[in-house]
Amino acid sequence: MPTEEGILAFHQRCEAFYPADAVDASIEQQRKWYDALCTEFDAPSPAGLVREDGLVDGRIPIRRYRPANVATETRIYYIHGGGFVVGSLDSHDAICAELADFARAELVSVDYRLAPEHVWPAAFEDCYEVLNFLLGDSRPVVVVGDSAGGNLTAGIVLKARADGLSGIVGQALIYPGLGGDLVSGSYLEMSEAPGLTTADTSYYRKILQAPADNPFATPLAEKDLSGLPPTYITGAYFDPLRDDARVYAARLATAGVNVTFREEPQLIHAWLRARHMSEGAREGFRRLVEGIAVFVGTG
Repeated sequence: MPTEEGILAFHQRCEAFYPADAVDASIEQQRKWYDALCTEFDAPSPAGLVREDGLVDGRIPIRRYRPANVATETRIYYIHGGGFVVGSLDSHDAICAELADFARAELVSVDYRLAPEHVWPAAFEDCYEVLNFLLGDSRPVVVVGDSAGGNLTAGIVLKARADGLSGIVGQALIYPGLGGDLVSGSYLEMSEAPGLTTADTSYYRKILQAPADNPFATPLAEKDLSGLPPTYITGAYFDPLRDDARVYAARLATAGVNVTFREEPQLIHAWLRARHMSEGAREGFRRLVEGIAVFVGTG
């Protein structure tokens, strides 16, 4: 367990809305709890920021954020977490708004299809389709995702490289799940970590039904990481997914990719929501948005 008072208070507040055994409940109940949790950690919108909802290909919901001060043509593309089971445009709305405002860049978030109603590759295909849409007008894009969204971010960036797409100038992976083995390293050491357990991770993988040997679904399965865009990876020490972030960052560096890796020593999974009540999360969020600002050209 961490010792920082702010992150411990955050965890206790989370469990009041989303119990530790949430995965044992029905999908409908999990989503109700998660929506309530997200509402609990909502935050005021930055002054002057404008939102606009729309559809890509007539079916994939997106939300555009335009801050009062836009200083770059590069856009941020945000993919939310939630174990591929929960989450929406609203669940990460405040995070997206603050990120866009700090980076002084337009941001687009996506509401991809969720499991178990839609197993792999539905979410992947939705996210990749929106990426192609954003790249269609020749404006650069930085792809950002947390947790399951970090998995999807890494996957679609690998797919874009395979397809020869240009225009992705950076990616940021926030405590991503990238396909570690579930039985060693942090999956063993942090198996009962607050906020996310190894058993939870196994549950989400079974729900998603993604192929373990497909690098687009399991980025750690990719043997060649050369030629990928500059990358910012942030992990949490008290998180079973910790070593996924560590290993991917190390392999990117070995492949010659410009990578920045930061591990938050007192933080747990989903710490983005704690950015207004934990000193560690506040600093982690500041470093993250500064890293993204560099990618979009405003940092």
